[in-house]
Amino acid sequence: MANVRNLKKDINYVLGDIIEAVYLYELTSTGKPTEETNKLIDEAIAAFDVLIEKVNAKNVENKKAHFKQINIELEQAANQLIAKINDL
Repeated sequence: MANVRNLKKDINYVLGDIIEAVYLYELTSTGKPTEETNKLIDEAIAAFDVLIEKVNAKNVENKKAHFKQINIELEQAANQLIAKINDL
């Protein structure tokens, strides 16, 4: 991990792309938001908030391991959300 700024950008881009995929699904299928798609967007926003809060934590002993764990959590959250989008 190069630095904290890049980790924050990664979080923003990955979860932003997932939200964009939900919007594209809405446009191509129903043309309007559904309850399921709104839940997916809310989950992506909640994951973003949690991950950014962890990045901004100041009381971390081993920063390298901490940021590596955040990166793993981002990947897991993204995979779960993508699986849910594919199930729509």
